[in-house]
Order: sequence, then structure tokens, then C-alpha cells
Amino acid sequence: VVKRPQGLSLRESMIFGTAGFTAGLAILKLTAAGLTPAAGEVLVTGAPGGVGSLAVAILAHLGFSVVGVSGKPQGADFLARLGAKETISREAAIDSSGRPLLRGRWAGVVDTVGGEMLATALKSTDLNGTLTCCGNVGGPALNTTVFPFILRGIGLLGIDSQNCPMNQRQQVWRELAAAWRPEALASLADEVDLEGLDPKIDQILAGGLTGRVVVNLNP
Repeated sequence: VVKRPQGLSLRESMIFGTAGFTAGLAILKLTAAGLTPAAGEVLVTGAPGGVGSLAVAILAHLGFSVVGVSGKPQGADFLARLGAKETISREAAIDSSGRPLLRGRWAGVVDTVGGEMLATALKSTDLNGTLTCCGNVGGPALNTTVFPFILRGIGLLGIDSQNCPMNQRQQVWRELAAAWRPEALASLADEVDLEGLDPKIDQILAGGLTGRVVVNLNP
């Protein structure tokens, strides 16, 4: 249990939720590894989802040049409103050439997908870049080589929002309540009561939901 930081409303804390905390933990690790806006582009996979959309919004708010990956038709407009400078398709984010390295483009990566998308991001990360990994919707297997690590010096950091230390947990929430809170936070969420929850769940299962849904138990 973490005490809600001053300056963060209850509704805002629920818009962030576990997804926002996970995105914040990824950004904390990226910046601790030396990533700055001047370093270059940051890729966010699964960008229209909960973790992805909040990562895009926070990174753009902090001045990073963000490129999102989306397979949803409405994804590009949604991510542009959050501050993404570009959106690329899932197909463009997955390399099937078999080459061990691709042109280095990304200074940093927030990966929420795993599988082949993470493997491609590894091959496409530039010299001394850093990736974070927090999801496996694209599959738990990681088919890669040692070349990105030994020829480009990149780092791959795992994100575990369940077991991270309390001091780190509190630090992330303090940042989310202050310097990292994006202006677009309120627009990230739809609000429903319990009766409106089923249609939102159907939307999730159909792959059509972007952003966050706040369930108001006392509308």
C-alpha cells in the first residue's frame, strides 16, 4: 500500500493505476540508465494500451521524441494527441529478415509486447541505448543474438511492478504526481459506472479500446 502523494487527486491516481505505475517504473529505469531527450527517439510498443499510452504521454511531456507502435486504425490520431511525433504499424515494427542487427534508430524503448516485436526493437536500438520490457502479449519467447549487447552496448531492463522495493515505488508515485504528470492525463480516460463496464470489456476483447477506463462506483 502506498499513500497517495499530495497534489494527485483520487481520480488521477486511478487513471494512472497499475499501468501508469508500470510506465513510470520503465521511465525511471530508462532515465537512471542515462536516457535524455537529446539522445534520440524513444519507441513505445503497444502504444494505445494502458501502459503504452501513459508511457507516450509522460515521455512526450518530458520532452522526448516518441514513436508509438499501433495496430489500431484510430491509434495514430490518439497517440498524436498524447504527444507522439510518429506512429508506425505492427508490421513495420517486426523484422522477419533474419538479420542479427538492423539500422540503429532507438535511443530507448518501452516494450509492452515482447516476442518478435521486442526482438526487432533490440536489433534496432542504437549505440548504448536502453530497453525496458514489461509484457508478453506477443509471446514469452525472445529470439535474438548477443550482437546488440556486445556490438552496440545496449541494456535490457526488466520491469516488475509487483515486487519492486517500496522506496522505488514511492519515488515513482511522487514523480507521477508532479514532474511526470502529463497535461493530457484527464483526456486519457473514459468514466463508466458498473452498468457501463460490460461494453468496455467487450471493446478490450475486440482490441478496440485505447487509453484508460475509470469505473466510478458512486456516480
